[in-house]
Amino acid sequence: MPQYPQYRPRRLRRTAALRALVRETHLHPSQLVLPLFARSGSGVRRDIAAMPGVAQSSVDELLRDAERAARAGVGGVILFGIPDVKDASGSSAWDAHGPVQSALRALAREIPDLVRIADVCLCEYTDHGHCGVLRDGHVDNDATLPLLARSAVAFADAGADIVAPSDMMDGRVRTIREALDTAGHVDTAILSYAAKFASALYGPFREAAESTPQSGDRRGYQMDSANAAEAVREARLDIEEGADIVMVKPAGPYLDIVTSVKRDTGHPVAAYQVSGEFAMIKAAAERGWLDGDRAMMESLLGIRRAGADLIVTYFAVDAATRLRDGHAE
Repeated sequence: MPQYPQYRPRRLRRTAALRALVRETHLHPSQLVLPLFARSGSGVRRDIAAMPGVAQSSVDELLRDAERAARAGVGGVILFGIPDVKDASGSSAWDAHGPVQSALRALAREIPDLVRIADVCLCEYTDHGHCGVLRDGHVDNDATLPLLARSAVAFADAGADIVAPSDMMDGRVRTIREALDTAGHVDTAILSYAAKFASALYGPFREAAESTPQSGDRRGYQMDSANAAEAVREARLDIEEGADIVMVKPAGPYLDIVTSVKRDTGHPVAAYQVSGEFAMIKAAAERGWLDGDRAMMESLLGIRRAGADLIVTYFAVDAATRLRDGHAE
């Protein structure tokens, strides 16, 4: 008789029940955050061609999506706004009656247990599409800070539980924290896009948020994809300035960064599975090149395994529904 090893790892892989019993990493619906795109009007739903199932929505339609998310057990939503008017300074970002502010109030009233996160950036609100004030064709970091803070306070006034600066300006977390505290929003948390890389995978999002730069690109303020140590430094800086959660974006190509940031800081870490990651899986599944549901779950589990405590993903409702129905694999 051949001599087999006494320990055979395959013994615990034989059935779904055995695999679940010894599973090391668990994904739960409450760890997922659904991005939503708010615009003015009523009964408005504008589908995003590159992101099947994703749309720009008026507040009434957005509430329907948020209700579906809540029923599936999704932990929260993050809101992006498409204003009626754009200008050089992005002043619609702090309009008390803007689409995001209106959506926040509606969510607080109708679905109070769903965590409300407001993205803080000027790219959706400026007529030039950059994330801050332009001076001689370049984003002026320090001139942008008070505008970001003003926007964050407006979102907190409207009911945001968390504000999420995604602009990548230096010093914005401290500026926003001070502004929130001065305005009496000491309990409003900050989720900082601490390590946001200049990625090719944002393309579909720019269609959804109508935020494509009219000139140049964002490499002067978003991170170089080659830099890992710098990402950890960015996260530590934002934590020192008052960030309650730090984010790595995109997620899939930067799992090493997620792991490093979690290991180095011990802070709550978010990862954003961005529009391009979503679109690639959707497109391949539509062509029959892979099993879309399995690829979705595997990608999300990989992000969790890397160390993310929460995941922003356009798959949030579909993944949460599968998890609720017992389809973890």
